[in-house]
Amino acid sequence: MVSSIGFDYEGVLQQCAQGDRHALRQLYEQEASRLLTVVTRILKNRPLSEDVVHDAFIKIWKNADAYQETLGSARGWIYTLTRNLALNALKHTNRQVLAEPDFLLDLCDNQVLASAGQADDMSELAEDHLAQASLQTCLEYLEPERKLCVLHAYVDGYTQDEIAKLIDKPLGTVKSWIKRSLNALKECLK
Repeated sequence: MVSSIGFDYEGVLQQCAQGDRHALRQLYEQEASRLLTVVTRILKNRPLSEDVVHDAFIKIWKNADAYQETLGSARGWIYTLTRNLALNALKHTNRQVLAEPDFLLDLCDNQVLASAGQADDMSELAEDHLAQASLQTCLEYLEPERKLCVLHAYVDGYTQDEIAKLIDKPLGTVKSWIKRSLNALKECLK
């Protein structure tokens, strides 16, 4: 497996858009296990999660030409597409995900542990750990409620409406906090 730091996501998506099946295979080998981890956190159902990841790669293949570099990173596009499919699956299964009121996830530790089971060598694990440590550091700069909103949205897979109900804040406030927090994280990680 190639480290995500050196992987050319944009190039692989361009190759997929041109019908290069080898490029799709490279992308699958690079991200399938990580995407499965994200989707499983959302759905809490391994077989359904596997189906969603499969569907995501079909959608990536069919829509690779829709990716626009000016709107964000290729990896972000892939994860957003997959996360949206997972949320749709969650909605259609009529499952309710219950949250603990005092939940605060240590993102770094959980993702490093998940990566440890997937890493082919220690250098990849070290690079993943460094990236997660940087993200964890940047998350610490956010106000606690805003950090919680981001973690609920991107780790737990809650919709913004669910987060608003969970923390008893207006939907517009939650949307604003998440948008501003993501911008702050993006700046911090530069």
